[in-house]
Amino acid sequence: MPTDFWGNAIFSLIPTIALGLVFWFVIRAIIRADRNERKVYSEMEAEERARRAAAKSDNATPAA
Repeated sequence: MPTDFWGNAIFSLIPTIALGLVFWFVIRAIIRADRNERKVYSEMEAEERARRAAAKSDNATPAA
């Protein structure tokens, strides 16, 4: 264990900084996953709405 001032300061700050970086990476991964999931869900929902609108318009037109 370091005995001088700067050695103690660095030795005590490194775990705090490392834990902060781990926390930042975890939160960043969670936010990115949520963003991607919402994007995919909205694309699926848009496709489903378009499919239902097409099916509804096909059923609404009278046969000649």
